[in-house]
Amino acid sequence: MSAGGEAMRAGETASTRVFLTVAASAVFISVLTATMINVLIPLIRAQFDASAAQVGWVVTGYALAYAIGVPLYGRISDFFGVRRVFSVGLIGFAAGGLICAFAPSLTVLVLGRIVQGIGGAAIPALAIVSVAKVLPAGERGAGMGVIGSSLGVAAAVGPVAGGVVGQLFGWRALFVGTLALTLILIPFARRVLPNGGSGDERRFDLIGGLLLGLAAGLFLFGITQGQGAGFGSISSWGCFLGAAISASLFVWRINGVQHPFVSPKLFRNRAYVAAILVGFFAMLANLSTLVLTPLLLIEVNGLSAGAAGLVLTPGAVALALLSPMSGRLSDRIGVRIPILAGVTVMALSMLFISTFAAGAAAVVVSFGVLGLTVGMAFVQSPLANAAAGALPDEEVGGGMGIFQGLLFLGGGAGPALAGAFLATREETGSGAINPLYTLDAAPFSDAFLAMVLALLIALIAALGLRGSVEGSNQSREEET
Repeated sequence: MSAGGEAMRAGETASTRVFLTVAASAVFISVLTATMINVLIPLIRAQFDASAAQVGWVVTGYALAYAIGVPLYGRISDFFGVRRVFSVGLIGFAAGGLICAFAPSLTVLVLGRIVQGIGGAAIPALAIVSVAKVLPAGERGAGMGVIGSSLGVAAAVGPVAGGVVGQLFGWRALFVGTLALTLILIPFARRVLPNGGSGDERRFDLIGGLLLGLAAGLFLFGITQGQGAGFGSISSWGCFLGAAISASLFVWRINGVQHPFVSPKLFRNRAYVAAILVGFFAMLANLSTLVLTPLLLIEVNGLSAGAAGLVLTPGAVALALLSPMSGRLSDRIGVRIPILAGVTVMALSMLFISTFAAGAAAVVVSFGVLGLTVGMAFVQSPLANAAAGALPDEEVGGGMGIFQGLLFLGGGAGPALAGAFLATREETGSGAINPLYTLDAAPFSDAFLAMVLALLIALIAALGLRGSVEGSNQSREEET
């Protein structure tokens, strides 16, 4: 290679690194904020003298705005460009943080969290979309791995940092700190992120997008209502019915207009649908475990909340370290093998927790969770790579937005469903469903066993993935 060619390649590599640094930093800040705020809820509740249900809206309001926004931002970026939409999202996230930092009441704080969620939804959705649009197929997995690593680091650091910040400076300092970090990031995002939207606003199907967002929001709100009032309540079932109607109208809409929100061919793309199913059920099982495990350790093992969090730390660290490696591996050997191996390890680890860890020493629980998270590390980045590789160029934004949105819904639905199942098993007081279980926490064993079924569905769906993302344009055209 000539000196000029080497210099050009070095410049491209440096540019890619800066781009990935900005995207990963944005994801880190958004996830850090979410994980930090959860441990500070008791401080917020005490300051505003609020009930548990009232202060719960600090989390719920953010989650609902997030659920509606995530599937929309990807498609919006197809028309207006990733750089512009991502920057608007960062500004919204910062504005919400500013409102939260100086909120005089719980109502204003919840409003700020909703604004923050509307803006923050753009960050993970468009970080993945930008990687899919900027990097070629042979390098895309490594980029997805960097994003996944930042998520793992933020998940590990967030609870610890949140506890320290809350004790030393109060909960408002959290929003001031993330506000400052976001403002620093905005000019870099404006500089390095890709642009190039179509600019044709008339072809953007706003009604289709709103129907999709409404379906996602109602589904998650139904889950939230189910947690509080029970899944048999009118409010919960009413939300699920509304979500089903909205989803049906969305399908009718994209099949009946000239320029739909996304092409209906997207959902006849077997590899893309397989990626969605794997992601939904893998995320459902993973997030359920991360919620059930602290409950197990506190209620059965008698640990403090801080000690229970430390049990999860090795898994978060493993996710951060292994995600870049699994992404690069999917570039070299294809996406199917890492995903199949990862889901298998997740299922075996979940079975181990159900059989040997529920009610055992904390170190045994930590070992089981570590295995589950190692498996997730080999699913997360290759799966995003698989979904992006299955999409035609003009559908990458919308397709990846829907993909990310359904992963978020899986993560939101899982803990609520697992918690409801756990409560039911505790009420019955019967023995464990798992015939190999011999300890004294049968309801938890049953809840973890139920997650094995979700992972078996993910494993079956993974068989529909393509082996490689290279040269996928031709096979996409053949399928659609």
